Amino acid sequence: MASTLFRNVIQAQPLFLNSSALLRRKNGVLYCTMTQTATEEKQQQKSPQKIKVPPQKQMKEVSKIGADYEAVIGIETHVQLSTLTKAFCSCPYSYGAQPNTCICPVCMGLPGALPVLNSKVIECAVKLALALNCRLSFSSKFDRKQYFYPDLPKGYQISQFDIPIATGGSIDLDLPLEFGGGHRRFGITRIHMEEDAGKLMHSGNGSYSQQMSNHPSQVDLNRAGVPLLEIVSEPDMRTGIEASEYAAELQRVVRYLGVSNGNMQEGSLRCDVNVSVRPIGQAEFGTKVEIKNLNSFSAINRAIDFEISRQVNLHSQGQQDSIVQETRLWEEGAQKTVTMRKKEGLADYRYFPEPDLPEVVLTKAYMDSVGKSLPELPEAKRRRYEEMGLSMQDVLFLANDIAVADFFDATIQKGADVKLAANWIMGDIAAYLKNEKLSINDIKLVPHELAELIASIKSGTISGKIGKEILFELLAKGGTVKGLIEEKDLVQASYCFSRCFLHRVGGWSSWFSQLFASFGENNADNRSC
Repeated sequence: MASTLFRNVIQAQPLFLNSSALLRRKNGVLYCTMTQTATEEKQQQKSPQKIKVPPQKQMKEVSKIGADYEAVIGIETHVQLSTLTKAFCSCPYSYGAQPNTCICPVCMGLPGALPVLNSKVIECAVKLALALNCRLSFSSKFDRKQYFYPDLPKGYQISQFDIPIATGGSIDLDLPLEFGGGHRRFGITRIHMEEDAGKLMHSGNGSYSQQMSNHPSQVDLNRAGVPLLEIVSEPDMRTGIEASEYAAELQRVVRYLGVSNGNMQEGSLRCDVNVSVRPIGQAEFGTKVEIKNLNSFSAINRAIDFEISRQVNLHSQGQQDSIVQETRLWEEGAQKTVTMRKKEGLADYRYFPEPDLPEVVLTKAYMDSVGKSLPELPEAKRRRYEEMGLSMQDVLFLANDIAVADFFDATIQKGADVKLAANWIMGDIAAYLKNEKLSINDIKLVPHELAELIASIKSGTISGKIGKEILFELLAKGGTVKGLIEEKDLVQASYCFSRCFLHRVGGWSSWFSQLFASFGENNADNRSC
């Protein structure tokens, strides 16, 4: 009854955050109105045309800075898990659902509602920990992280603090050739489980850089309680390119594992970047600045490079004391970071053990069973493709998407030439997917028929030009290579001539054999001839 009443009230009367800070009563239910500052308001109008900076120019600018100063970069990545229900209740979560339609007393934090842990969250955490070479904790616990924000209904977040589920791992990646190439390994400090907060829906047209705004905002609690894994990296990165490639590799890993779709545009993978600058040779870190909620890999790259430049300029002017520990936001239109709020410390969060949840206990048998279920991961796949003789450009393209990699593997398992299969997938098939805005799972062509097409061209049955015609027919409508060749009479003339010649030669050979056999019967003394 209480759940139904509260659900209907929230749907009918969204929580508006206006210029006062009072608890008001309407229809017997309390709701909150408070001042909304400009730094909490997302820009709703279309952003101004962003400045496109070529990657080569960015690299030159950063290398100039690197002559005297060194950047130290770490990333906190939040991965939203693809579970059927939320972390501590049975509510489903569907991206884009109507506001406040996927909620219950537990995820709304109503008094007396008790959380129950979703076991699928533990399985996802163990999978990711093993994939990132982490040490798993046989016993871990949940904690309450105390802070107030309008979209946090309980006034605290259930997270893990001093005993996370996994610690001390690493991730390997290959930098793209346009950024210099090379292999990198970055450390992982910890992985812990937690729940997500809700979402503020802003209706104003202001930007983060404005000082004040009175535009109302609404609270959507659909996302409250959605399970997250937070991956905290070691401060091993030194450039924006390394950081963006690290985030891209994490996205590949979670997609390969199937624990998350990793879609940044939906908030399924969100990165908070910590950046500090210090003079070359200095051992201690500089003052750390956090850049919050970057929603694309290019934004990670550009935001870090801007922040490095900003801090280096302050150092070079003797104003390093003006660099304070704070949270900043990336303004895409202005291509710069701006202050959001001063950074809280650990004491501000007042962590203490979650009294309503038992500790999480893992057994060796459970860890081993999850470990056996892991697929071939991106790093292992890249090394295997290299051993096949493919170039690094081919390797990075094919291993980037697990669906593309699976299609390639299935094609070569049918006997297709490795390099030719890679060329067809990276060339005409990739162009078709881009033009039609499709994924490789959406096309009608199957790996067996691509292998048959490659074999037909290699044997000379059809030409490469005819092969392309057949390919686009197979991509759009399906069918078989042999069927299309016969239906459209596409066998090339040179192949027909060769078949005819061989047939005639075969006939002559038979005639001569019969002649010599007959001659031998009549001339027994000359059989040796």
